Amino acid sequence: PPALSAHRQFRLKVPRPFVEKMERGNPEDPLLRQVWCHLDELREAPGFVADPLREQAGHPLPGLLQKYHGRALLVVTGACALHCRYCFRRHFPYGEASGGEMGETLAWLRAESSLREVLLSGGDPLSLPDERLAPLVTALEGIPHLQRLRLHTRLPVVVPQRVDDALLGWIGATRLRVVVVIHVNHPRELDPEVGEALNRLASTGATLLNQSVLLRGVNDSVDCLAELSERLFERGVLPYYLHQLDPVAGAVHFEVPVEEGKALMEALRARLPGYLVPRLVREEAGSAAKIPIL
Repeated sequence: PPALSAHRQFRLKVPRPFVEKMERGNPEDPLLRQVWCHLDELREAPGFVADPLREQAGHPLPGLLQKYHGRALLVVTGACALHCRYCFRRHFPYGEASGGEMGETLAWLRAESSLREVLLSGGDPLSLPDERLAPLVTALEGIPHLQRLRLHTRLPVVVPQRVDDALLGWIGATRLRVVVVIHVNHPRELDPEVGEALNRLASTGATLLNQSVLLRGVNDSVDCLAELSERLFERGVLPYYLHQLDPVAGAVHFEVPVEEGKALMEALRARLPGYLVPRLVREEAGSAAKIPIL
């Protein structure tokens, strides 16, 4: 079947806590739609390519990306708890990118005195055990010019049990200012267990931000986006970015036209205070920063 071919290209993976939030018997459930293989993934579309941000070119070292001034991103793992079907890294060669020696990477970071921030990404960095993450963070602390540590993670949302005492321990102990950027696309993802996990993260002094992707059939309405912002703020998280879909091969069925996205943002601004309105942005390969759309 075509959906099985989509699964073979990008494996279906979803943890039970996320499945339990889905509406049973509803094939259009917005949480199910984010993770379920669809035959439209096999459809070729102009401009939709395997590496839309051209991340696979120009690595200083394997597993190290520097797209923006003052920041470097470490691809610390290819593993995620959940495979989002619209993921811009669904074709990323993680085996090649994560093969570098960490000592070499740390030496490069130490030599780049313009750096102020390191991002841990992947995959999902919190899919690694704390026994691996804590020593890495300790090593980063030893680089004098680094000031901030940013974690891009979906784990507190899809497996809130991951926010345990060990994780909170090293986040709370580091001298680096920690920013945790979670990824929530729909308000139903924010159940009480996720709220408790986010409260525990905030108790360490970490700054909590959210980024979403504007997705057809998931959150492409002003009611949904407004409720998402309100629920995030109730849980101590500021809406940060709403991303225009990256044109990655296999995700064309999630695309929301830019003009429609602009109209949604205008309606959102009329409904919410400014601090609850995320910035609608897109990424372009080679750009010095994310590009605001509106």
